Amino acid sequence: MKKIISLLLVIFLSWSIVLTSPAVAATSSGAKIFNANCAACHARGRNLIQAQKTLKKDALEKYGMYSMAAIAKQVTYGKNAMPAFRGRLKPQQIEDVSAYVLAQADNNWK
Repeated sequence: MKKIISLLLVIFLSWSIVLTSPAVAATSSGAKIFNANCAACHARGRNLIQAQKTLKKDALEKYGMYSMAAIAKQVTYGKNAMPAFRGRLKPQQIEDVSAYVLAQADNNWK
């Protein structure tokens, strides 16, 4: 009986760690940040200003933007019609939204 309880406790603690991991928290935080700051122009990974430069995986790869560093740089400093978010978002928020964009691109923005 003690072995079963110990096993269940280990399973419970493992799931607790997985569900509260930084990656999960970053994706959740990133989604909120994206919806509040980016979705007006990039709803569902689209680009309302330059239609060909979407946030879809193939476009990110084509334009050399398929990495956390590239997305974070774009969000931080802006480029062309995209404004810089350096003064509006904290570095951790920029990292979270970059992780969210990559995750969504990998999931085809579903």
